[in-house]
Amino acid sequence: MSRIGKLPVNIPAGVTVTVDANNVVTVKGPKGELCQAVNPQISVKVEGAEVHVTRPNDEKEMRSMHGLYRALIHNMVVGVSEGYKKTLELVGVGYRVENQGNLIQLALGYTHPIYLMLPKEVKVETKSERNQNPLIILESADKQLIGQICAKIRSFRKPEPYKGKGVKFQGEIIRRKAGKSAGK
Repeated sequence: MSRIGKLPVNIPAGVTVTVDANNVVTVKGPKGELCQAVNPQISVKVEGAEVHVTRPNDEKEMRSMHGLYRALIHNMVVGVSEGYKKTLELVGVGYRVENQGNLIQLALGYTHPIYLMLPKEVKVETKSERNQNPLIILESADKQLIGQICAKIRSFRKPEPYKGKGVKFQGEIIRRKAGKSAGK
């Protein structure tokens, strides 16, 4: 058995999990509602305050999907009950960020500002304090969506290894390289 797949998913108070006839798992909670289609060969059962995921056989494909769907269901339960929060930090002289609702405007050293419209499921907050790097704080119930948005924002200016300038996750450690050494 899969170490991840055989673990039951605990359902906290205030969260409801339903599985319909088409094997679509729907999780509702205080932070929102999420749906995930599950492969028809993988069975998902809600028993009391736990969700159990089982597979029909030990083929390699079934073993991998067993752990995958259990992890996806667990992420949905945690998302609708607690939510996910990611913080991005802009390191560099003149790097700025502003938001009007879900539209964020980034100044990352290019000749033009970058505008990015975020989906309504994601809440965004920006902080720009004196002598501090600007921060982008993203919150959502959907772990996959918030990770994809963070990757998109980070792709506009990845941290470079010489000065460490760019968009990075807060607390991320950038591997630094030594610069040029003097000639003769």
